[in-house]
Amino acid sequence: MSRLIDEFNRATRTTTQPMGFRAARPAAPAARIMLIASLEPGAAENPADCTDGANAVLLRPVKSRLTAKTVQEIADSLPDIPWGIYLDDNGDKQAAALVKAGCDFVVIPAAGRIATTPQSEKVGRILQVESSMDDGLLRAINDLPVDAVLVADTFEGSGSLVWHQLMIFQHLVHLISKPLIVPIPADVNGEELKALWEAGVDGVVVEVDTTRTGGLKELRKAIDKLPPRSAIKHKMEALLPRTGEERGAAVPPDEEEEEEYE
Repeated sequence: MSRLIDEFNRATRTTTQPMGFRAARPAAPAARIMLIASLEPGAAENPADCTDGANAVLLRPVKSRLTAKTVQEIADSLPDIPWGIYLDDNGDKQAAALVKAGCDFVVIPAAGRIATTPQSEKVGRILQVESSMDDGLLRAINDLPVDAVLVADTFEGSGSLVWHQLMIFQHLVHLISKPLIVPIPADVNGEELKALWEAGVDGVVVEVDTTRTGGLKELRKAIDKLPPRSAIKHKMEALLPRTGEERGAAVPPDEEEEEEYE
């Protein structure tokens, strides 16, 4: 299984202590929001320096098609953390090269072709969607063979989290049962991270500044300071319509027998 997806699944599990006098199991480390560093392949001489503190690395090929050679070179330059690629339609050969190079996960655009998606169970599948999609389509993701969801929408306005965006994320958490990942700016503050965490967001993607060394350290510290979620966020498999009698239904009055007068 994908290492990144395994981390997401581990974070959503709850560990219960056994009853009685059995030896207590060590408490599992508190779950934290997953930090995914995003950068363009070849943009940094040493990717390990600018991605220090991240749980995973997402490569975004922008200007050129990836070959098997370039994929292998990228893999060799990264630290020992899960890495993945934003998958474009470069054909079936790229998918095979990714698996061979040790790619841990791929981000698939909703308009991407199924045939170009790696079929290996070792590669996690993250589907990118727009929050404006119909609720029925978003619920359908729960039945698709994908492991997580990335929302393409970014922060609004000046780059700070606003209530409207938080409402959207909370709505998506209620619709989608899979881990939810959202993009955030690198200068997001602790209060904004806490709001996302409490809303049920499981991971964040940050575009790193390749000119700075250790640019994610402050963000890593803010994530590590996040308290446990104040309430368990239940991801719903489906929203079922209410059944039963409708409120306000008119009840027909009893018919009164009319007396006949002669």
